[in-house]
Amino acid sequence: MTGSLFKGNFWTSDILSTIGYDSIIQHLNNGRKNCKEFEDFLKERASIEERYGKDLLSLARKKPCGQSETNTLKRALEVFKQQVDNVAQSHIHLAQTLREEARKIEEFREKQKLLQKKTELVMDAAHKQKSLQFKKTMDAKKNYEQKCRDKDEAEQAVHRSANVANPKQQEKLFVKLATSKTAVEDSDKVYMLHVNTLDKVRNEWQSEHIKACEVFETQECERINFFRNALWLHMNQLSQQCVTSDEMYEKVRKSLEMCSIEKDIEYFVNHRRTGQTPPAPIMYENFYCPQKNAAPPGKATGPNSAR
Repeated sequence: MTGSLFKGNFWTSDILSTIGYDSIIQHLNNGRKNCKEFEDFLKERASIEERYGKDLLSLARKKPCGQSETNTLKRALEVFKQQVDNVAQSHIHLAQTLREEARKIEEFREKQKLLQKKTELVMDAAHKQKSLQFKKTMDAKKNYEQKCRDKDEAEQAVHRSANVANPKQQEKLFVKLATSKTAVEDSDKVYMLHVNTLDKVRNEWQSEHIKACEVFETQECERINFFRNALWLHMNQLSQQCVTSDEMYEKVRKSLEMCSIEKDIEYFVNHRRTGQTPPAPIMYENFYCPQKNAAPPGKATGPNSAR
């Protein structure tokens, strides 16, 4: 239905009025403003994503997190740090993508602005020509009406002087009447000429108005479609970011599934054990009757040490 609604709904009975045209122009300007607001929104969102990505990257690379863990849990933590790093990188990449989308919106806005300006220049010239010709026509009409009134006054003066005996006075009145009749005929021709010219100018303006309405409606349909698709794409990008992050976190979960409590305990015992023999009981030793071959405190003396 492109180009069929604007041209039938933005007229006015006042030939000098541009209220319908102005309403369309205001709507188009507001549309570009809305696109600019979304463009700025994407740029701000990109800055947020970039700051978050860089902060997360710094956290993943600089902040210790279980650095003394060993074996399977250590490997799971290494996967965790790496995937957090990857998530951070993906947010930085998303920021770059959003800035690219904002740039496309800016290009679209400028393209529409130039197209609208081109049509506006044609319409401004049509409006100016229409207003100028209307003024000329009204001036010609005013002059024509004045000449008609002058002729009527001249005729009345002739009728009033019918019984006057002064021939010279009557001759002057007849000359004035003849002159006024000629002036009426001349002004009538000029007035008719301007009316015809105005009608031609009006038809040309009306044709340009219809063309402009069709161009502007097509332009507005393209803008709404572009804006809708840009917003849809933005949602897809954010959803994809969530999917990408979850895929990375899933790798961490997989590594945690490979984590074995028993293996980590065994690994620690095998690499850190100090021995399997506990200290012997501490025996009583009488000061006055020392036992022969008494073992030092805390040391076992052999099979009969418990006697």
